[in-house]
Amino acid sequence: MIKNEQIIGAIDIGTTKIVTVIGKKNDNGKLEILSMSKTESRGVKRGVVQNIEETVAAISKTVQEAEQKAGVKLQEVFVGIAGQHIRSIKNRGYINRDNYEYEITRDDIKSLENDMRKVPVDIGEEIIHVIPQSYIVDNETGVNPVGMSGRRLEANFHIVIAQTASAKNIEKCVNRVGLKVKNLILEPLASSESVLTADEKEAGVALVDIGGGTTDIAVYYDDIIRHTAVIPFGGNVITKDIKEGCAILQRQAELLKMQFGSALGDMAEDDKVVSIAGIAGRDPKEISFKSLAYIIQSRMEEILDSVIFEIENSGYMDKLSAGIVITGGGAMLRHLPQLVKFRSCMDVRIGYPNEHLAVNASTEINLPMYSTAVGLVLKGFEYIDERKEISENKLFKQIENDILIGENSNKQEEAEIEVNNSVNENKKNAGGKNKPGIFDSFKKSFSELFEENDSKM
Repeated sequence: MIKNEQIIGAIDIGTTKIVTVIGKKNDNGKLEILSMSKTESRGVKRGVVQNIEETVAAISKTVQEAEQKAGVKLQEVFVGIAGQHIRSIKNRGYINRDNYEYEITRDDIKSLENDMRKVPVDIGEEIIHVIPQSYIVDNETGVNPVGMSGRRLEANFHIVIAQTASAKNIEKCVNRVGLKVKNLILEPLASSESVLTADEKEAGVALVDIGGGTTDIAVYYDDIIRHTAVIPFGGNVITKDIKEGCAILQRQAELLKMQFGSALGDMAEDDKVVSIAGIAGRDPKEISFKSLAYIIQSRMEEILDSVIFEIENSGYMDKLSAGIVITGGGAMLRHLPQLVKFRSCMDVRIGYPNEHLAVNASTEINLPMYSTAVGLVLKGFEYIDERKEISENKLFKQIENDILIGENSNKQEEAEIEVNNSVNENKKNAGGKNKPGIFDSFKKSFSELFEENDSKM
């Protein structure tokens, strides 16, 4: 970044909120949050920017507040991307190497990944992530290819595709604030980084991030991302159902959901009601907790059915030993873990973004609604470390080449000295006179031949 490359800023552009987070790594490798700023999002719907001016104003507000709190000036940031336009495919690629003498390097793997970025996609789409899942070296599967010898390097990839227009609009909004987008990161991947443990990723787990406009899914098994998906429904559709079902205002419906809502109608109190102020002086309305809970449950079941369908579509439904982890703002809904467990028959827990946070982290940031923002900072550090490793490998390779060139040059000089010494030794043996070479003898015979012909004429 501007002062220290280890200070990273990230922006989570969501449907209900826009969050800017600035963080750094401490001496123990844990993430310290230097500042966090949140504001209401008005120009985004279901993860897609629909009003540039309103989105720019919200981003500018959060960035300025975060920079002021942290005492740093950002130049580039990592930004999340989601939305119903996101899709993923699986593909296999390979490269044939020249021989067995040279080991497989990270450059070979990078070359294979770059080839995957050339996979044909529909018009108006672009590839934002190429994630390797497994490698094959000369028909040997499940290997770590770096350092191995082989002629054919293959890999299976998980490729994430987004609409170019949506990605460009996000970049445009950030650029108008005076910042550069360092990298666009799929939001469920970011949330996974901040919420899931290494053991869960190895055993098999599905992360479900319930946001305001979308529900993001990421399936892991054997420490590898196996499936990603974005469902175009989130907490806002529940709020809308409450608004229409109870005939109240949007803001009143949101407050009802957050303060008194429940995801299970049978667990709501029968005898409790909440009074809502009437519109423009009209009589207040009384809404029972049970009626409110049944409205929420019916919509949440619909969202969960889509989630379970995506998990089944991944092909790993029966292998997720760690079950489901729910995070995002929607995860705070009461009795939601019980409903998810009932519908999926899997273990469930709420995910907090504390997996890599320092022990002295603010309790404000340690909430499910900030999982994506914290994960974007963590993904930013991962991105920087990868680029640094690639640069170091290139530098090391250049040094090796320079040494090799130097050794060849020294050998050439030694050979020239040896030849010169040999010539001098021949001169010395000939009494200091040069002996005629083969070319000289041929030249002399050729000249004599012409002289002889001239005399005959």
